[in-house]
Amino acid sequence: LSGTMAISETTLKDAMLMLIEEQNKKGGLLGKKLEAVVVDPASDWPLFAEKARELVSVDKVSAVFGCWTSVSRKSVLPVFEELNSILFYPVQYEGEESQRNVFYTGAAPNQQAIPAVDYLAESEGVERWVLAGTDYVYPRTTNKILEAYLISRGVKPEDIMINYTPFGHSDWQTIVSDIKKFGSAGKKTAVVSTINGDANVPFYKELGNQGVKAEDIPVVAFSVGEEELAGLDTTPLVGHLAAWNYFQSVDNPANAEFIKTWKAFTRNDKRVTNDPMEAHYIGFNMWLKAVEKAGTTDT
Repeated sequence: LSGTMAISETTLKDAMLMLIEEQNKKGGLLGKKLEAVVVDPASDWPLFAEKARELVSVDKVSAVFGCWTSVSRKSVLPVFEELNSILFYPVQYEGEESQRNVFYTGAAPNQQAIPAVDYLAESEGVERWVLAGTDYVYPRTTNKILEAYLISRGVKPEDIMINYTPFGHSDWQTIVSDIKKFGSAGKKTAVVSTINGDANVPFYKELGNQGVKAEDIPVVAFSVGEEELAGLDTTPLVGHLAAWNYFQSVDNPANAEFIKTWKAFTRNDKRVTNDPMEAHYIGFNMWLKAVEKAGTTDT
C-alpha cells in the first residue's frame, strides 16, 4: 500500500489476510475457500470509489473490508449503495452517518472522544484544550462535537485552541511552539489529537524536541498506536495517552491467541496489534456468521 495513510492501513490489510488464511484452515466458508483481492487506492480519496467499483463489479467480491479515513469511506458510499454490496469499516469515525450497506465496527465520538475528554478533565484536572487534527471530515466533525461538549461543561471559548494541518504535514515546529505558549497560561492544558497517518511521526518527534512532557501538557490521541510510532525514540513521549476500544495489552486468553496468531502470520515478533485490527476481527466474524446463517454471500 502507498500514500500518507499506508503507515496505518498496511496493518489492516495484513490482518485481513491473516483472518482469511485462518478461516481457510478451518475449511473456508460454505464449502469454499476464501480468496483475498487487495487493491491500493494510494491515499487518493477519489480513487477509493474507482477501486471499490472495480472490486464489486469486476472482481465480484462478496464483501469489502477496508478504508481508514472518513473521506475515503464517504468516497465509496455511493458505490456500495448503487451496487448493493457491503463494506465493513473498522476505524473510529465521527458518527452522523448511518448507511445500510456499511457496518461501522469502530468507535463514534460518544464511545471514544468524549470519555477521553472526561478522563482528562476529571482525573488530570485539565482546563485548557488544544484540539489538533488533520484537515478532513473526521477531525473537523469530532472537534466540533468536542468543542460544544467542552463549552457545555463550562469551558470558556478562549480556553479552547483548534488547529488543522494537511495530510502528511511534516513541519510542526511553529504549531508545537504555539501549543507550549497556550499551555503556559497557568491552567492545566492537554492536546486532543485527531492527527492521522504519517504526520504523527514528526508531530511526536517535535514534542520531544521542544521538551513537551506528558506531566505538563499531556496528549491524548485517537488514531495513534505502536505501529504509527515505530522507529521513534519514545523516551520523551512516556505518559502521553491514546484512547481506543482495544490495546494489545488486554489480558485475556482470546487476545493472547490473537496476538500469537498475528506474530506467527507476520513472522515478526515486533509487529503489534491495534484497535482497528480488532474491529476487523469483529467485522470479519460478523460476516462469516451472517453468511453461514443465510447460506449465501448474496446481498
